[in-house]
Amino acid sequence: MTQIRTDWTREEIAALFDLPFTELVFRAAETHRLHHAADEVQLCTLLSIKTGGCPEDCGYCSQSVKADSGVEATKLMDVQQVLQRAAQAKDAGSQRFCMGAAWRNPKDRDMPAIVQIVAGVRAMGLETCMTLGMLTPQQADMLAEAGLDYYNHNIDTGPEYYERVITTRNYQDRLDTLGNVRQSGINVCSGGIVGMGETRSDRVGFVHTLATLERHPESVPVNALVPVKGTVLGDMLADTPLAKIDDIEFIRTIAVARICMPLSMVRLSAGRESMSEATQAMCFMAGANSIFTGDKLLTAPNAGDDEDAAMFARLGLTPMQGAEPMRACKMAAAE
Repeated sequence: MTQIRTDWTREEIAALFDLPFTELVFRAAETHRLHHAADEVQLCTLLSIKTGGCPEDCGYCSQSVKADSGVEATKLMDVQQVLQRAAQAKDAGSQRFCMGAAWRNPKDRDMPAIVQIVAGVRAMGLETCMTLGMLTPQQADMLAEAGLDYYNHNIDTGPEYYERVITTRNYQDRLDTLGNVRQSGINVCSGGIVGMGETRSDRVGFVHTLATLERHPESVPVNALVPVKGTVLGDMLADTPLAKIDDIEFIRTIAVARICMPLSMVRLSAGRESMSEATQAMCFMAGANSIFTGDKLLTAPNAGDDEDAAMFARLGLTPMQGAEPMRACKMAAAE
């Protein structure tokens, strides 16, 4: 069995990034097969339950009030509407239902509806995941009591590059929320976005932050930036397209994350709609074993169920069945 380490150094992670590509992917595939079924991929559905109007200034986000993206602010969806969408996702084969609200942090008045949603989706037999912004310890405890399986709060990038992307909260704010989530016994889902103009050194810092947490995140989404016109980064990349990450470097990031965090679900997240099938296949070979399905991720386009089903058939991949193995992680985290 692979040793589960939380003492990775930046030098060690940089050395992994620098390996010959085929050697890196081989090592990642070996690590993956020790802990996961090589031909199974978890299907997740993501729903925006409250869109737009966020006061944060995240440079990649079309839902920020600072962005001129045309996204209109909405109120929190009705509980029954969310449960209906969750039922549809389950019927389509999803194992996990992820819900996102464009908040800096949830207000106490929002929590009763959020708790009701979590309990309702959980009762369907789906894994539940939410991303609501920063959480207090008390809010994390409320979500845990409702049965929330995962809480997503991405660190976005490495600590040195972070302030070039976001100024309305700092890196420690992110880590504090992850600590509150972990303390409550909820599984942690935390990853980030690559292709924001950062360097490989910044990507090393990104992986290093996650891989040296006291306990690795149970889920690590790796997003390729989807440039949106009217956002800071979307407009920057329109002017400097060479800043966009290339496919080989993206696959390297997936592989390094898999090696450093062997037990985590590594999710191939936003950006898939612009990736070739060959690139996605290499990501699966390098250790990605979770994707978002459907036509939309919050406000960004996604590949779609039919395209994913056809790709799975060609690659010989099967959707992961059942949620119990991942819920066991929650039990272990709470002990």
